[in-house]
Formats: sequence, structure tokens, C-alpha cells
Amino acid sequence: MASIAEQVTGERMARMVLSMIAEPDDQATGRVLAQVGGVETLALIGNNEPIPGMARAEAMVRREHLAPHLHQGLAARAVEAEERGIGTLIPADPAWPAGVNDLGVRGPYVLWTRGATSLLTSPFRERVTVTGARAATAYGMEVASDLAGNLANDERVIVAGGAFGIEGAAHWGALARGGHTVAVLAGGVDRAYPSAHRELLERIGDVGLLVSELPPGAAPSRQRFVARGRLLAGLSGVTVIPEASLRAGAMRTAAHAHALGRGVGAVLGPVTSVTSDGPHDLIKRGITSMVTTTSDVTVLLDSGPEASRNLSRSEPGAEFTCRRPSSSEEPGRSI
Repeated sequence: MASIAEQVTGERMARMVLSMIAEPDDQATGRVLAQVGGVETLALIGNNEPIPGMARAEAMVRREHLAPHLHQGLAARAVEAEERGIGTLIPADPAWPAGVNDLGVRGPYVLWTRGATSLLTSPFRERVTVTGARAATAYGMEVASDLAGNLANDERVIVAGGAFGIEGAAHWGALARGGHTVAVLAGGVDRAYPSAHRELLERIGDVGLLVSELPPGAAPSRQRFVARGRLLAGLSGVTVIPEASLRAGAMRTAAHAHALGRGVGAVLGPVTSVTSDGPHDLIKRGITSMVTTTSDVTVLLDSGPEASRNLSRSEPGAEFTCRRPSSSEEPGRSI
């Protein structure tokens, strides 16, 4: 029987299959993929040939880890996903978001999509990632919604992760203004998570874009949420944190964005709120710029070397309309 590498029809299918057996942000797999491409990477996993850039012992460990997941049905799964209308992007595609190339060997093998991939064709400095606390306060939710709505009205694309709290508020804020939004998921694009956001995610899939580096049917996990942070940072020119605790995943996303040389913004909040500890810490450490108006984000976006464009800005300096919460207000729901 033909090996899985012999069954795949080209680079796209090879990368689709690779995403089914290797976890995201696997740098060892990424190094091999960058050197020899998807088809040869699959072949090397399934045989005993030397793997470029790997010592023999390391190659043996990689094969022991990945080879058991290779089976004849993977190519059929890839074909089935395409027949269901789930799209894919690979680096050779015109709609591939160039910003994620900055991740190097930590980049995605493939992006699974549902919706308007055209939202990824613009310069990454026309996209803004908004992420933060799931257990957000009323203050943080209003900030996120107002910020996303104003930026959407300014023809920017809002990128977030579809979660409760800050991210959900950002998606809804963009949609309320008739703007564009992208949800980066930690599971398959056919799997609504959190399930309470099914309506939101279905709407984004219809009028915006759902994107994931995980294949259809894949369930979210802690590791996959952690890995997703680098995509949230890489897809946009600026990452904004309205609220986050010091140990929140959003803080890692901010660190990724900073390491990539992207703009990072943080919003001041009540000193009594743990969900403002993260943004305050980022500001104190000089990692972020302080964001108080939409124009602060616009300045961050337009100060980069790839910012030469002509956009219609009807509200370039719109103030946030949110109010500061009282001490009696409870934080929002968390996952």
C-alpha cells in the first residue's frame, strides 16, 4: 500500500495532513518544513532517511512522536474537508498573510479558513488584534467594544480569539459598526468554542473570517490556546490589551507582538482591579504605549514602515465612551 507521502497530491494536501499529526508551534517540524517542504517532510517522518538539520537521536525522537499518527485515512480527511467548503491557505497563496512569515520556523504549516480570506490580503498594519481578560469587567468590555467599533469604522480589521470577555466584546463591537473581524480559533473552524459563542462565531464565519492552524474537528487545549497567541500577534500590525491579569494568555500575546517589532497598546484601568494589572505592568516596563483614544492605536499602526496607504477616517480621534466601573461591579463570565 502506498505511504501517506505518496498519497498526498501536492504541497497543500501535505501541509493539511501535517497539521493533523503535529501540534502548532512545533519548531523542530517547522525547521524541516522550511527546508524541504510539506511532501518531503511527511516522507521523512515515515522512513529512516536522515532529517536535514537534525542529529540522528533527535530524528528518532521526532519519528517516535509523529509517525504513530500517520495513517491511510489522513489524505481522505483532507479531501473531505475541502468538499465541505472549508478552505486552506499555504504560503504560496496570494491570500496568505505575510505577517505570519515573521514567525519563522514557528509559523503555521497551513491555515484552515471559513469565510472571507480577502481580509488577510491587506497589509498587516491594517489589522488590529484586541485580546485580554475572559473574566473582564464592565469597564474592559466597553473599552474593547468601543475601540473595535471605532477602528472598524476607520476601515481597520479587528482580529481576536472569539473568547468570552474582551475578545467577544471586540468582535461584537466591530460587527455592530458593519466592520470586518477575524476570529483566530484554538480548535477547528467547524467547532464553536466556547459553545455559548456559537451565534457570534457563526456570524463571523458568514460575514468575516474564521481561521485556525488546527484541522476541522480538532478540540481546543491549553497548549493550543498558548500557541494561538503568536498568531494573534503575527496577523496584525498592533496588539491592544484593554484588560488582563498578570498571568493571562494575553500577556504572552503582547510579548510575541513586541518581539516581532509590532506596536503594542495597553489601556489604563482602575488600580483596584486585577484585570488592569497586566496593562499597567506592560506600560511600566515600557513594552506598550498607553492607549486612551482610537487615534492612539491609529498612530501605532501608521508609524510603521509599511503604513503608506490612504484610508477614509471619519472618526480619527474618537474617545472611548466607556465609564469607569464602581467597586461593586462584578467581572464578566470566564471560560
